[in-house]
Amino acid sequence: MHDEKNPPLKLAFDFLHYTNRNLFLTGKAGTGKTTFLKNLKKISPKRMVVTAPTGVAAINAGGVTLHSFFQLPFGPQIPQDAIPPGFSGIPNANRSENISRFSKNKINIIRSLDLLVIDEISMVRADVLDAVDAVLRRFKNRYQPFGGIQLLMIGDLQQLAPVVKEEDWNILGKYYETCFFFSSRALQKSDFIGIELKHIYRQSEQKFIDLLNKVRDNQMNATDLRLLNDRYKPDFSPADDEGYITLTTHNYQAKRINQSHLKKLSATIKRFECKTEGDFPEYSYPADEVLEVKTGAQVMFLKNDTSPEKRYYNGKIGKIINIIDDQIEVQCPDETEAIIVEPDVWENTKYQLNEETSEIEEEVVGRFIQYPLRLAWAITIHKSQGLTFEKAIIDARQSFAHGQVYVALSRCKSLDGLVLSTPLNSQSVINDDTVVGFTKNVEQNQPGETELEKHRKEYEIELLNELFDFSSFIRSVTYLLKVWNEHSTSLMGNLPEELQRMLKPVQEELTDVAKKFRPQMEQLAHRHGHAEENIPLQERLQKAATYFLGKMKERIEIPLENVAFETDNRSVRKRITEVYGRIEMDLEIKKVCLESLLSGFSIKKYLEARAVASIEKPASKARSEAVAANVSHPDFYRKLVKWRGKKSMETGLDESRVLRQKVMVEIAEKLPATAIDLKAVKGMGGKKMEQFGQELLALILDYRKEKGMDLPLNAQQEVELAGLDTKEVSLALFKQGLKPPDIAKKRNLAISTIDGHLAHFVSRGELDVFELLDRQKYDTILSHLHEKTGAYTTTEIKNKLGNDFSYNEIRLVMATMHK
Repeated sequence: MHDEKNPPLKLAFDFLHYTNRNLFLTGKAGTGKTTFLKNLKKISPKRMVVTAPTGVAAINAGGVTLHSFFQLPFGPQIPQDAIPPGFSGIPNANRSENISRFSKNKINIIRSLDLLVIDEISMVRADVLDAVDAVLRRFKNRYQPFGGIQLLMIGDLQQLAPVVKEEDWNILGKYYETCFFFSSRALQKSDFIGIELKHIYRQSEQKFIDLLNKVRDNQMNATDLRLLNDRYKPDFSPADDEGYITLTTHNYQAKRINQSHLKKLSATIKRFECKTEGDFPEYSYPADEVLEVKTGAQVMFLKNDTSPEKRYYNGKIGKIINIIDDQIEVQCPDETEAIIVEPDVWENTKYQLNEETSEIEEEVVGRFIQYPLRLAWAITIHKSQGLTFEKAIIDARQSFAHGQVYVALSRCKSLDGLVLSTPLNSQSVINDDTVVGFTKNVEQNQPGETELEKHRKEYEIELLNELFDFSSFIRSVTYLLKVWNEHSTSLMGNLPEELQRMLKPVQEELTDVAKKFRPQMEQLAHRHGHAEENIPLQERLQKAATYFLGKMKERIEIPLENVAFETDNRSVRKRITEVYGRIEMDLEIKKVCLESLLSGFSIKKYLEARAVASIEKPASKARSEAVAANVSHPDFYRKLVKWRGKKSMETGLDESRVLRQKVMVEIAEKLPATAIDLKAVKGMGGKKMEQFGQELLALILDYRKEKGMDLPLNAQQEVELAGLDTKEVSLALFKQGLKPPDIAKKRNLAISTIDGHLAHFVSRGELDVFELLDRQKYDTILSHLHEKTGAYTTTEIKNKLGNDFSYNEIRLVMATMHK
């Protein structure tokens, strides 16, 4: 990380450590970009996630694919800010606002993230980077590019380019100048810098290095082309023990060459199938699923030896000299001792948040087990990226993509080890002029220590200003009040009053004071060096933290403990809970970060505190157990809320279908002591009384008894009545000795209704008619009913019998005829 030959390495690390600037780390082939990433993972003070555009690249970088981590669909991604909301007239395209459901673990990782690394950025399309921006804004900070997370983009644009189908570009070309990552709309809005690693470790021959640079920059002249074509050797056929590998443009060419050489060997073919454990998708396989080799075959190692001996490295060429059971012996040129090769392991990891430590950890979810070997008489240029060869034959006559010839040539350590199977012409070297221009701009605008100091100071002040900025709280409270007003008819509680009450003191004692403090803080920061060594600034920050923590507790935390709301509307409850939860989280982050100042400010300590506080906590219980402000008996209302939740669990009904909020409020207000009074509560009629009447009345009577309030004389009978339907209540009261007129008066119903209820039970044989009607009247009415032939009405019978007989008496006798 501090290589004296390569000072940009240290500069790059310092920019990542001490600033928040997005960084494009580039460099010619062999300049140590991969090594930089490996070292960064070991020592970076920031919480980071490593991604890459392809499965194999992700495995090699020790990370995950961009698509899997951000759950992006494949195909072109339409940028979120490019088309009107709701517009869906573009076939085969995805909106980058990403509708995937993210797990709580993934959301918490994103919320606590400081640094996102994207390796092999040259292969990432602009629209994919914008889709990443949309996800990060969604879960981190919607107002900043990439959610305010720092980006490290590693790659060489002069090497392999993104793969873009013609039909995809027909869509994307409307929104992007080029398909390359630097055309990302989000990246263009961000402040990113480029650092080029210049020291080349792979080649040491200056003539060859200069030639490669000219190929890379599309600056070859006739002399350069002649020098390169001097390496053209027609019909070149090296001996197997010389260790040459052929680099081709297409996979079928490499496969044909390998199979042709393999067939010439007389030894028996050996097949070794890979093994997988857990989750390891086929597209990420870093080696052959089935390795077919023979003794005498030329092979290439596919990974570095992890043993202390370091016997081989990724790209090392050798020849199989023996295969015994599960061991393959490989002899490499200029080495006296053969390498005994055994199956090796590649791990597929995903990022997991440790619940105990709150650290982002790599969890192994799958393993791929295979010999780290591949037939190596030939390999495609694409698969050779990142490898180094002592001797190579370049077959680039069918070069079709930007950067292919440069990638192939730059794999070689020296010009002498390079052979062209066909001569090159100027058309063989395909370079994108836009890429060349962008790369030149990066090379010519390298930052130095002055820029580092400037951005470092800006970053320190940015973090400190963030600490003393309460505008997001004001904004969230204002929005929450707006949502409340829009849905006030379905909401209850003291939330709006409490929030309105705290706005003014928060504005005066926190926001306004912070606004005056920030210029003083910035002056101290500029006057006395870096914040961590700035004693006057540190002392001022500690005093400020003490003040603001006290005011936050007094003006925000304590009042919020009394905030309560309730609603039966699920969508409204969810919306308010989300906004309220965001307010709670923002306050928790600010509180934890201010507390970290009490022992002195440091970027590392601040970032750790902010990251841990950003992890989502369980929702506050105060919101879900809210009590309406105007209820006379709030403690009984809480009992009702608890009872309703239990009933909802037992019955599977939504809570509002068990008992609506307004019904609970009225019950808690009136505490009806009889079944009749309970049923009189609007919303408690009919079915609701049958379902829950007895339980509710029992709750009410228990509460009234506990509080020393009046109880009905026959409390148990009232509870029993509460579970009956309306006809059964009338029957029960009748059996208690009440006459129909008294029942009607008690129940506030018409006497004809009560008579109808009782007639119902007479018809079913559950009530003796003579309890309601004397024998003489019964016989008289019955005889008239028997005299009548055909259909008859009660009015006809009443007219014939006269005023000594009532309609109800006639109906009672008719009811006996239907038993």
